[in-house]
Parts: sequence; structure tokens; C-alpha cells
Amino acid sequence: MTQDLTDMLTRTARLIAGDGHAAGLKPVQWQALRYLAAANRFSRTPGALAAWLGQTKGTVSQTVATLERKGLVARTGDAGDRRLVRLALTPQGETLLASAPDTIAEAMLAPMAPADRAALEALLARMLGGFLAARGHRPFGLCANCRHFRRDAEGGNPHRCALLDVPLDETDSRAICIEQEAA
Repeated sequence: MTQDLTDMLTRTARLIAGDGHAAGLKPVQWQALRYLAAANRFSRTPGALAAWLGQTKGTVSQTVATLERKGLVARTGDAGDRRLVRLALTPQGETLLASAPDTIAEAMLAPMAPADRAALEALLARMLGGFLAARGHRPFGLCANCRHFRRDAEGGNPHRCALLDVPLDETDSRAICIEQEAA
């Protein structure tokens, strides 16, 4: 049974990865674009992207350079820390991502009942979370689900990150964060 399940997971992953060559991009480039669209402002760095993708910083540097040449991603220096590089989707990158065709993964999930999709998502999240924790990798997760998240903080901002001691707007609080720790 375990081998059958492993084979199905591997085959599914290969089919999904192989589907990622739309618009002249490689699957990892699509993953990078999707990550940058989903990450909060603290997590849009080459290092965070490397951690998310499970790749080396050198490999991610090449991916980012290609996306930059294609006009899909822009690098900027951090105003507060000159050593940091921030990544952002360009308007062209946002447009491409928004117009991306449905993926094979979406086609696989479409016929599933909502309860089955939710159950699959919960099982995969638990499996991935356990794997990442066992190997000492960062789990990432929604800012609003973090133990450092302070809802309705004072000072004119709706929320605050107690770890980084910075205000959070609604967009950041609904994005994934490299610093996330389960509440």
C-alpha cells in the first residue's frame, strides 16, 4: 500500500510539474511567480524563495535572473537593510499570472467534492508540515495564523507582527510568511 501511494504521489507530482511549461516558462519559474504573489513583504526575498522551493540560493538566483530578463520580476534593495534584496512581481508578471491557464492540478481537483478536497488538503498539509518539521525546514504559513500575529493592534494599523515589531495591513496578514509559527 505504501508503495502504491508513493507511486501515485510521485506520478501526480510529475504530471503537475510537466504541465508547467505554459507561456515559455519552466515549472519552477511558475512556482516562483505564484510564491511571490502569495508571500508577504517580509518573505519576498531570494532566501525565502529558496526555502519555499527547497532549492539552493544559486539555483534560485538563476530562476530570478531569468524572470527578471523576461520582465516578470523586479529586484530592489531594502530601504532599512542594504544587504537585503526584495523581489516583486512586475505589472507584466501580475498580468501573466492572472491570465495563466488552468493547470492540470486544477483539472484533477475540479471533479472532487468540496469535502474531499478539504480532506485532501488537510492530509497533504499535515504530511508536508511533518516532513518540513522533521528536517528542520521552515513551514511558512499565513501571517494571521501565526503566534506572533496581533489582531487589531493600536496605532492606526489593523494588525501587528510581534516578532518583527512592525505594523501589518490586511494584505500582509492574509499572505504567507517565512517567519510564521503556528499559534
